[in-house]
Amino acid sequence: MKYLIIGLGIYGVNLARDLVAMGHVVIGADNNPVVVESLKNDISAVYLIDSTEDSQLAVLPLNNVDLVIVAIGENFGASVKTVALLKKNGVKHIYARAIDEIHEAILESFKLDRIITPEQRAANDLSHELELGSAVVTMSVCNDYIAVKFQVPQYLYGLGYRDIQKKLSNDYGITLVAVCRPEERLNILGIRHHVLTLISDYDIMARENDSLTIFGSKKKVIAFSHKVAQ
Repeated sequence: MKYLIIGLGIYGVNLARDLVAMGHVVIGADNNPVVVESLKNDISAVYLIDSTEDSQLAVLPLNNVDLVIVAIGENFGASVKTVALLKKNGVKHIYARAIDEIHEAILESFKLDRIITPEQRAANDLSHELELGSAVVTMSVCNDYIAVKFQVPQYLYGLGYRDIQKKLSNDYGITLVAVCRPEERLNILGIRHHVLTLISDYDIMARENDSLTIFGSKKKVIAFSHKVAQ
């Protein structure tokens, strides 16, 4: 896909480089000449413009990309004006970054495809990590529900996953979504390494280094995590 990212601060630059690494075409735009110069060899094209000026915004290939991402965060006014001008110019698919609730509320009025809140998400993920422990990976599904991936706790070793599934459901109201187990394999250089493989047979017994992915309300998942920590 082809993306246009307007606003090349820390967030925009990292997003641009990640998308390029995934094989996408990325075009960037920013009003900082130092940033523009530093990125010119990393992405397909980069423009030095002030996106709050309609005449300068017009030089961008607005209608030749799949998605425009307004990654401006620090300058509240520039973000909102840029989005307004993009809408005025008929850009159909826009994502925009919001740094606080007021910013987000204003952007919502433009009926964008998506409003991105990386700072809030990072804080949310950290709060879950602090509550559940650093050895977990969390994903918020909505305000009250999360999916959590973690290594199987010792007190479940030797139990079949079918029984564990019932135990989680009956005792905690939590759904077991997936089970993965590390397997040793050889890469093309003949070097041994471990990969996680999905377990589909729930009659298999839980053992050390297996990882579980569960889903449930935050309250119930936290209650279960406290049991795991005991």
